[in-house]
Amino acid sequence: MTEIPAAITADTRVEVVLRDELAHGDFAIASYGPVLRHLLANDEQSVFSDEIVARVRGMMADLARQLLDQVVAPGGAGEPADHSPEQIDSLVASLVTHPALLAHCHALALEWQLADRLQARLSLDPVLSPLLQALIASSDPATAAASMALLAAQARFVQAQRRMKLPLTELPGDLLHFSLVALRTHAAENGIGDAQAQIAEAAVRAKYDEGRSRIGIIARLVTAMGGGATAALSVTHAGVAMFLSALALASSQDRDLVVLATGDGQLARLALSLRAAGLKASTVEEQFVSLHPDVALPGGFDQLGADRAAALLARSTIYPGV
Repeated sequence: MTEIPAAITADTRVEVVLRDELAHGDFAIASYGPVLRHLLANDEQSVFSDEIVARVRGMMADLARQLLDQVVAPGGAGEPADHSPEQIDSLVASLVTHPALLAHCHALALEWQLADRLQARLSLDPVLSPLLQALIASSDPATAAASMALLAAQARFVQAQRRMKLPLTELPGDLLHFSLVALRTHAAENGIGDAQAQIAEAAVRAKYDEGRSRIGIIARLVTAMGGGATAALSVTHAGVAMFLSALALASSQDRDLVVLATGDGQLARLALSLRAAGLKASTVEEQFVSLHPDVALPGGFDQLGADRAAALLARSTIYPGV
């Protein structure tokens, strides 16, 4: 097994090693946005996989089409309208200027890639996890109803990712707002009346409820579990989607950043996040076996407390979308 890079001596304890590795990972994350923006504007090869770039490009184009559809038929649920490639590309060019929106689409693509990989390697269903199955059978009507809603939302997410799509209603509120601002700008630059753009925006907002989005439902379910939310910190029990949300809540990090932490080159962030969430070192190791079976925790990791792990994460200078 490969160990997280470490050269521990009497003077360099495990938290120093993890802090340095976290800084290295932060530097890598900081480059993701600019590189991804460049790749979306060009067809060059890169360390970013073709699949991820194609999926992010597809989601951005799908968002643009949905926004333009609302201009043609506000609130309509019929067949998508035909838009010229130039119109779509122009709006996509505006959308990708927002670092957080780009980072969110990148995180969703990586989340799906992880779910797909674990399904192939561990037979982990990307829709119905053991924990979700148990929650659906809950005697509490509210929990059972929310769990059924999540089952449907997760099924839609899987289908959308396979088609490289992203419904506007699944965006976080601040990112939806930016998308609508981009639409207004696009409308002004392309001879679309301001009144028409405002009607389209109102139609989108009228159908939007962040609490009913997939991520909103997961957050509500995990929060309602209280102390039992520890069960959601096992990726093989909770499934990828709920695991990521639970880890983000427990470690006080943005969910998109937690998704990035599951990738290669971000092993220190993942280890610190799991420890900051309150998991014992042995349990952290179990998650690494599932997520990175060829990686071992550095010597002395069991001496690192949850408070120190949280402090190291708090000092991190990276934020999603930078």
